[in-house]
Amino acid sequence: MYEKIQETASWLKERMTTKPETAIILGTGLGQLATEITDSYEFSYSDIPNFPVSTVEGHSGKLIFGKLGGKDIMAMQGRFHYYEGYSMKDVTFPIRVMYELGIKTLFVSNASGGMNPEFKIGDLMIITDHINFFPEHPLRGKNFPTGPRFPDMHETYDHALIKEADQIAEENGIRVMHGVYVGVQGPTFETPAEYKMYHRLGGDAVGMSTVPEVIVAHHCGIRTFGISIITDLGLEDNPVEVSHEEVQVAANNAQPLMTEIMREMIRRA
Repeated sequence: MYEKIQETASWLKERMTTKPETAIILGTGLGQLATEITDSYEFSYSDIPNFPVSTVEGHSGKLIFGKLGGKDIMAMQGRFHYYEGYSMKDVTFPIRVMYELGIKTLFVSNASGGMNPEFKIGDLMIITDHINFFPEHPLRGKNFPTGPRFPDMHETYDHALIKEADQIAEENGIRVMHGVYVGVQGPTFETPAEYKMYHRLGGDAVGMSTVPEVIVAHHCGIRTFGISIITDLGLEDNPVEVSHEEVQVAANNAQPLMTEIMREMIRRA
């Protein structure tokens, strides 16, 4: 696997005309942030050696390079999910490649179901911590040389980046919430009993991504900032039915606010 990662990174380096130190992963329905990237050039996942290919609606499947907030960045327009049948090594393969390309900071976004009664649909939740409910750990197996066998997880989501995001949100009058993200396998949305359990265990939002990528980024020493768009609610007293299409619509509506925060954070870096 390590040889494949290096092969993929070498293929990209030969074709890159920029040197980004920041990467963004765009979750379900959040791909339009890519239109904000200027001076861009891109590669389809299907053209990149060893790269998985996204199969989910709302995930375009492109690796985009260019500028955002005046800085060189790279963005994944579409991610890979464990529920698609990929192994955790496949799901986190792009993060390993990012490390080889010199990425120092990773922004992750997702659409998630809110369990905190203070949340509203369309809210932005800055992720302060996570609970890992995936059945396979992304660091299972032989340890990669990018980090220790037993990485500490006390500050998985960078406190300084969270503080900066809060400041930018306040300056621009954007409502942001803080919370713990629960990462689950999917692909089913949660039952009312599951929503209740995850909330009582300490979760504020639940989704089917992000946690594996963040763990591997942390193992590589990459600073991480995560943000969830609350696209549906699974409150204990008022569970509601949800569809993938509704999630995409809610995510699209909240995109401009998330983009504004991320763009300014990158500009100030």
